[in-house]
Amino acid sequence: MLAYIIRRVAQSALVLLIVGLVAFAMFRFVGDPIDNMLGQERTADDIERLRGQLGLDQPFVVQYYRFLENAVQGNFGVSYRQGRPVIDILMERAPATLELAAVSGILAIIFGIALGVFTAIRRNGITANLIMSGSLIGVSLPTFLIGILLIYLFSVELGWLPSFGRGEVVDLGGWSTGFLTASGLKALILPSITLGLYQMTLIMRLVRSEMLEVLRQDYIRFARARGLRDRTVHFRHALKNTMVPVITVIGLQVGAIIAFAIITETVFQWPGVGLLFINAIQFVDIPVMAAYLMLISVMFVGINLIVDILYFFIDPRLRVDRKGGH
Repeated sequence: MLAYIIRRVAQSALVLLIVGLVAFAMFRFVGDPIDNMLGQERTADDIERLRGQLGLDQPFVVQYYRFLENAVQGNFGVSYRQGRPVIDILMERAPATLELAAVSGILAIIFGIALGVFTAIRRNGITANLIMSGSLIGVSLPTFLIGILLIYLFSVELGWLPSFGRGEVVDLGGWSTGFLTASGLKALILPSITLGLYQMTLIMRLVRSEMLEVLRQDYIRFARARGLRDRTVHFRHALKNTMVPVITVIGLQVGAIIAFAIITETVFQWPGVGLLFINAIQFVDIPVMAAYLMLISVMFVGINLIVDILYFFIDPRLRVDRKGGH
């Protein structure tokens, strides 16, 4: 078990190094931040002086090494645009993104599993077929279009929910939350549905497919032959074995919710790190872009590492293979 965890941690660290290298290399093609930081009356001496202060005159390898060295210590430099430490800016924006991702993830997991089980058990029913037909919307339509449609319906036409912003927030020791205000909760509804709809439909269809496959197994037939109730067969035997492969996909989708919140935040002008990243691209704010990508990578890889470890405990076949030396 310990060897398995060490190997997965080493693989995760290698992935982070590669992601950081690729991201840092791409920043060289997004433009020169000096153009946005100096005015029209700049001179060649001003350009060289500022480039030296920012360390942009150093070779790429040196810049990347210094970035990693500082990032390990929690220092991502100073924003070219705002002139403030990047870590402070991220800490201000992180609560908005994490709360949005948490609500979206919970909705996607709960409704995805529940609807997947229902459509598998009642696969020939009219309601199940309607749900499966409606799930094509979440799978086929792009996220930004779903967000625009929801804004048009519930904000423009009906006027029930706000179309942008986070609403009123409460500061709890440096953590700003919208869970404690009515406007904050209302502002969460549309973006969380938009962000979680695709993941919900994907989880639902996967649970349904796996559930139908499990229900065809011999041990399910044997359980029915023993006279067990349908509820016991479905939820104690079938669902338990259905969740083994589904957990891995759920972990990937939770990571995707955090990584791809950038689109939803742009549509709803949600003041999170995704919108911060979009603004950083426009102003070639390399420290902010690098910090965002590294933090998202850490979250994504961390979630997948946790899922792999949980998978090791849930699936007994992995433990048997390890003991057998395979």
